[in-house]
Amino acid sequence: MPAKPSERRHPPPPAVIIAGGRSSRMGIAKPGLILGGRPMLDRIVARLAPQVASLALNLNTEPATALSADLPVIADTIPGFFGPLAGILTAMRHVQRTAPNAMHVLTVPTDTPFFPSELAAGLANALTSGEEIAVAWSDGAMHPLFALWPVALADDLETWIRTDDKRRVRAFIARHRSTAVDFPLIATRAGPLDPFFNINTPDELQQAEAWLHHVEDRNP
Repeated sequence: MPAKPSERRHPPPPAVIIAGGRSSRMGIAKPGLILGGRPMLDRIVARLAPQVASLALNLNTEPATALSADLPVIADTIPGFFGPLAGILTAMRHVQRTAPNAMHVLTVPTDTPFFPSELAAGLANALTSGEEIAVAWSDGAMHPLFALWPVALADDLETWIRTDDKRRVRAFIARHRSTAVDFPLIATRAGPLDPFFNINTPDELQQAEAWLHHVEDRNP
């Protein structure tokens, strides 16, 4: 049974927003998408920054609009668009350089604007060792890019990326010790909203606009 998130019992971790994909289904880079009159990246940063010790952006493409968020921008350490695992590796390497005492790095994608405000604490509180991955779940589904990753796995992950043809995040998690952390659905007047609702297409962006009004009504 996945653990339940609770109050913070550990120092806030460093974090990296993963935005290095091609955004082929959306047609433009996701950080510059406008949701509720604000760039998507600004919403992600505003939600994540209070939870973490430091924040950087993994970005390999030019955004659709100018980004107002003042963040260090880090490109994949393995060039060539090898998928989200390359972004996770980049996050690990970044933390090894900039926060050598940190045991984990938190990753968050840039297309999920309603993720929990207690994400970092909930994941960190579930850890039982420095070698364990903590992964977010909701409504019976894993959200593998919302995770705390041991930076000590960087070399193993780099080997995996260079040698495994499929490079699936879930398959890499399955190779290591991990814990699942369950986050509740968001109650709104329109019904429950998965906090990890993500935006991959223009239609889903329109759905997020509708959900945004309900979430803002819930938290005026």
